[in-house]
Amino acid sequence: MPVHNTEIADIFDELADLLDIEGANPFRIRAYRNAAEMIRGHPKSFAELVAAGQDLSKLPSIGKDLAGKIQVIVDTGRLPLLDQVSSRTPAALSKLMKIEGLGPQRVKALYHGLNIRSAADLERAAKSGRIRELPGFAAKTESAILKGVRQLAARAQRMKLNEAEDFAQPLLDYLQKCKGVKSVTVAGSLRRRKETIGDLDILVTAQRGTPVMQHLADYDEVEDIVSQGATRSTVHLRAGISVDVRVVPQVSYGAALHYFTGSKAHNIALRKLGIKQGLKINEYGVFRQKKRVAGRTEAEVFASVGLPYIPPELRRDHGEIAAARLDQLPKLVTLADIRGDLHCHTRASDGHATLEEMADTAAQRGYQYVSINDHSQRVTIAHGLDEKRVFEQLEAIDKLNAKLDGISILKSTEVEILEDGSLDLPNHVLKELDFTVCAVHYQYDLSKDKQTARILRAMDNPYFTILAHPTGRLINERDPYAINLEALMNGAKQRGCFLELNAHPDRLDLSGDACRLAKDIGLKVAISTDAHNTGDLEYMRYGIDQARRGWLAAEDIINTRSLKDLRSLFKRN
Repeated sequence: MPVHNTEIADIFDELADLLDIEGANPFRIRAYRNAAEMIRGHPKSFAELVAAGQDLSKLPSIGKDLAGKIQVIVDTGRLPLLDQVSSRTPAALSKLMKIEGLGPQRVKALYHGLNIRSAADLERAAKSGRIRELPGFAAKTESAILKGVRQLAARAQRMKLNEAEDFAQPLLDYLQKCKGVKSVTVAGSLRRRKETIGDLDILVTAQRGTPVMQHLADYDEVEDIVSQGATRSTVHLRAGISVDVRVVPQVSYGAALHYFTGSKAHNIALRKLGIKQGLKINEYGVFRQKKRVAGRTEAEVFASVGLPYIPPELRRDHGEIAAARLDQLPKLVTLADIRGDLHCHTRASDGHATLEEMADTAAQRGYQYVSINDHSQRVTIAHGLDEKRVFEQLEAIDKLNAKLDGISILKSTEVEILEDGSLDLPNHVLKELDFTVCAVHYQYDLSKDKQTARILRAMDNPYFTILAHPTGRLINERDPYAINLEALMNGAKQRGCFLELNAHPDRLDLSGDACRLAKDIGLKVAISTDAHNTGDLEYMRYGIDQARRGWLAAEDIINTRSLKDLRSLFKRN
């Protein structure tokens, strides 16, 4: 039974959380967190790397000790060290650290002070008013914890996009190997590229008599068969994911793919359009009375009601059908349009690769440029750069650029926006950069007006270029901070600044709706990966997905430009 990258990373994250609660060596804790981050973002399966005999210790953030632990996890699905640690510190405490405001010290205090061992324990304690009685806690804290527990339960129902892919792709490959199967396609919210996925919908076409459902039941990750029929089965995977597999005839494939891709609102709107034209549209095809007139392909389904093909990412009943009828659908951006990445980190702060490694990997992707944006000095989550270290890095970039052919490293930094709206580095440093990426990493709890004013004041700085991860959200972990996003977008456009669409699947910040708002305002965005290692550069495709959900075309995105044109955009009026 193969172990997925997500599962390996989850084990290391849980171990790091429990050791953090125990107050273990912070460097040891950081090593596990770095390994988890790298593994989760790695484009190749670690189980396959182990099977191929690759030396994992050569990978970033993985030394001999961690390589050995990965081998054990791949072989057994468990890590004895985690079992040992969780025997003295309940494993469920790791989940409590996903609640905003509950760091290791507070979780430890709750465990020792109130014997809190689970989210259920925590909820009961908050409801009964016992948490506020602990030193360092108050009624406001207790209320926030109760809200966080409820949010945690809701988030647990949905996976992040990259995690869903980690489980979906091996299953798709497995089903495709069944003799007689012609095609296997994922549908549902995963095909629409939603930020989070509730379950998996898969369509199969096959020769008559192909034992697809038995083949599915034999999949070694199936834990429970909920239902099994000749053309449809529902199973639960060991990871807790529900999977619905349907075998459809080729004549209905396009109609079924459209129907099961959704969204429900889009499907209803299309069916209503069909009814007006005397057509019935369902998962079996498009019918005029009893005669099937379309259904083999999705393009046929759309054409039957006089529409061009509508990409899955747009199917939300958010105006796509009206735009299609007027032939006004945007030509959505593609990965091939991207010329470079404008937000990356190296070992100089909290990254795990060198300048050379990041540049080489970016060049292999065909980029014309890549930006290095190591954190400024006051960011507590990283080893930020002070003025001296910034200038040392700029000198190193100049030396490397002199050697590179076909790609340029842009000089930048991720500058902290302080509470008063000033930037963390002085202007005499910022003016030496090609551009800046500016961000909020602390004081998330300001009021909406104060947070908005804080960032607008920062944009007044003539060296402010791009606002990174504009709402500060972490999917399934932290809600966006209170912000007037439309005011920020208008402010950025007026000042000649830009907003980032952070492509990291933990963020995907801006949302699809926010991208659409930026387009309507006329504000251009940067799609950047926030890469902390070379593998993270692969995250660009998730940013493209999000941009497409927000109706963005190549011209709406600044890093589809040539380096010369990009530099022109960076010159503020």
